[in-house]
Amino acid sequence: MGTAPPDELDPVDYIQVTRDSYALLGFDAYRWADNTDDPADFVSPAKPLSESKVVLIASGGVYRVGDIGFTHKDDLTHREIPTSAPTDELRVTHFAYDETSAKEDMNAIFPIDSLRAMVDAGEIGSLADVSLTFMGGIYSQRRLGETLMPAIVDRVAELEADIALLVPV
Repeated sequence: MGTAPPDELDPVDYIQVTRDSYALLGFDAYRWADNTDDPADFVSPAKPLSESKVVLIASGGVYRVGDIGFTHKDDLTHREIPTSAPTDELRVTHFAYDETSAKEDMNAIFPIDSLRAMVDAGEIGSLADVSLTFMGGIYSQRRLGETLMPAIVDRVAELEADIALLVPV
């Protein structure tokens, strides 16, 4: 019973775009994850944000100049980007979204400048030494859960971050 979007908007059917993208890569129809049987509990932060160390984790395929970019078929690796790295040293490679905005302003998908400003303003205690990035759109949910996510979780623990800011693309 919803209304149609205004004529000036150009809505994107991301489910169809995802299906089409995976078909072009030779995959079977994408099977969306359903984790509703075992939802995660909400955990309140242990201390105020102004005293917390924050780690940025982004799935937009961000990497640093000189590092190897992400591959397009089930790349289960991640990159570590120093939080001090200038944004003009960052690049992006991803098959599942239009990279134009990210290439114009990396903060659209990797808001490191905003986080640095929040640290400078005392709103965040500190940033972890590195941010973690990977290429979202990984087809194998099993391999994602067995390989990439445990590596990310372990690295966040090593960084002793209090809060993780997750930026999905």
